Amino acid sequence: MMPEPFRCPWVDLSKPDYVAYHDEEWGVAVHEDRLQFEFLILEGAQAGLSWYTILRRRQSYRAAFDDFDPARVARYDEQKIAELLQNPGIIRNRLKVAAAVNNARRFLAVQEEFGTFDAYLWRFVDGRPIVNTMRTLQDYPATSPESDALSRDLKQRGFKFVGPTICYAHMQAIGMVNDHTVDCFRRQEILDLL
Repeated sequence: MMPEPFRCPWVDLSKPDYVAYHDEEWGVAVHEDRLQFEFLILEGAQAGLSWYTILRRRQSYRAAFDDFDPARVARYDEQKIAELLQNPGIIRNRLKVAAAVNNARRFLAVQEEFGTFDAYLWRFVDGRPIVNTMRTLQDYPATSPESDALSRDLKQRGFKFVGPTICYAHMQAIGMVNDHTVDCFRRQEILDLL
């Protein structure tokens, strides 16, 4: 039997879906706008909660938010927002749900200006992931100069729930930052994808 590979210290090995998220998605460069929109909405929903709380509801969010189609979400009205606030599969916080609709509209504006949200987003790291040297849980920062700059710019464009910490988590999730620890088996695998 093969020994378990080393993973980042934040991964709870007792939660298979959390392990799968770490092993398959976290830190992999995303250049597809719909998936970037998905993570933007999920990271905003996570504010004040654990990522695992949101991860467990991901399929419910996909169903509730039309598979994270920003054009469809941008058309949600007050009636649709009220319907979402009755959905037990998502975080029923009015500010977060309204922010998701607002952010879909802002997302479309960014796409119109830059061609893709991807082209806009990756400018903040000059088009290449930042590779950090993490060894312990204490090494992980909550923010970075890049997440501060992204947060400021998104806020100026009217986005909500995009503080520097949320932006840093977003950057980690979509591979703008490789924060896998030096002994994590995924660190080199992701570097090899570049």
